[in-house]
Amino acid sequence: MQQVKVKNITIGDRNPLVLIAGPCVIESESSCLDIAKKIKDIAVKESVPFIFKASFDKANRLSINSYRGPGIKKGLDVLRKVKQKLNLPILSDVHCVKEIAEAKDVLDIIQIPAFLCRQTDIVVAAAKTGKIVNIKKGQFLAPWDMASIINKAESAGSRKIVITERGTSFGYNNLVTDFRALSIMREFGYPVVYDATHSIQLPGGRGSSSSGQREFVEGLSRAAVAFGCDGLFLEVHPDPDKAPCDGPNMINLKSLQALLKQVKKIRAAL
Repeated sequence: MQQVKVKNITIGDRNPLVLIAGPCVIESESSCLDIAKKIKDIAVKESVPFIFKASFDKANRLSINSYRGPGIKKGLDVLRKVKQKLNLPILSDVHCVKEIAEAKDVLDIIQIPAFLCRQTDIVVAAAKTGKIVNIKKGQFLAPWDMASIINKAESAGSRKIVITERGTSFGYNNLVTDFRALSIMREFGYPVVYDATHSIQLPGGRGSSSSGQREFVEGLSRAAVAFGCDGLFLEVHPDPDKAPCDGPNMINLKSLQALLKQVKKIRAAL
């Protein structure tokens, strides 16, 4: 398997399970720094490699009234401060080709959202930056379809590729996880991450916004690590019920350490 390195973290193969975590979206500079520091403290205690994630813009909201974040300029300024003050690698998503040139100067990992994973131009442009590209598998794709998308990134000369499983559409307003996808996609030779918090999302479940079933996050995380993933992607928040975006599928920050203890034991058993 191709190992992917970001700062002092190596993702893939027999390397330690990596945690990619943070709030769904940047709410403020102070809250972002606070959440990042608290997650880092937990990750250090549990000896889990940690990559901070937060979105500067959630461009794929269902409703025009949904909170999207501070936008690219203010958002990247916040992420730059998190990176500098806490010495953390940073992941965030881009939604169009023109954002990539600006985002690449701050981000260590450029994420392609699930809804955009088939957009050739954005995948190729992200890969051409030389940065790690995390491609989320679309809810509408079979795991073997990701081979063609990986080929797009490789065509731009990149081997710094990570694939993230985040559930598959299961009828209307529902997702399901097929854990076979983790094994199938690892066969393509790149690290595979499991996004537990988006896999329990109920898209459009609240009518004009998504709902979620966060009570299943811990169980699905344990199952994914047991099945064999290289990292966990978790959206966390100190008060998910009051979060402006994706609250129903984020877990409470207070539950993170216990979950990391559990998945570390499972990983060690493998």
